[in-house]
Amino acid sequence: MILREKIGVLEMEDKTIERLGKVGLVGRFKPFHLGAYRLLEAACKQADHVVIGIGSSNKYNLRNPFTAEESEAMIRAALDFDNYEIIHVPDSGHILEYSDGKKWKQVIKEKFGKLDYFVSGNDYVRSLLEDEYSLLEPWEIVPEENRIKLRASRVRLEMAKFGRWEELVPKPVDKYLSDNGVVDRFRREFGLQTLADLAEVNLDDDETLCEEKLHTGEV
Repeated sequence: MILREKIGVLEMEDKTIERLGKVGLVGRFKPFHLGAYRLLEAACKQADHVVIGIGSSNKYNLRNPFTAEESEAMIRAALDFDNYEIIHVPDSGHILEYSDGKKWKQVIKEKFGKLDYFVSGNDYVRSLLEDEYSLLEPWEIVPEENRIKLRASRVRLEMAKFGRWEELVPKPVDKYLSDNGVVDRFRREFGLQTLADLAEVNLDDDETLCEEKLHTGEV
């Protein structure tokens, strides 16, 4: 399924549609960076309604060093649209009996309901939802000139080493994080661990399927 922008409408194979209808997606947004912003911006521009799920909403750890409420505040600070809603999606993969992802899939179905499309570039998520929703890759809705390949772990690494992380997030997110002391807290609680965990990781590569699934199993 390939979508492309052309003269203000969208073309899907041989059928032209004017809007994407109701769209859903899930991200952890730890933090909400420019790449994620471009995706949500494109979704809100092209869909009638967007349901944004904040994943791992029940976790606060090295890979989730911002709360779901903070992730939501970042999104709301930066995303200037009125056709979206935000829901919190907890993980259950760390519980042995739910490690197959079926409970998470059920939570998605209950919280998102009927959708025209679900957007995800995560192969593990796609494998769980491919029989429930019509799936789109992020690159199918974000115009090529607006795409930014960026992992939240790179932003966290820049924060930990006092680098130029501000350039990697929307300006309202920079202001929110700085004004509320969130970056200082992150450095105190997770700075050294982040440096040790990510110093040797190639953050230009996409996560592998194993790495994507690993997130769901973390306590």
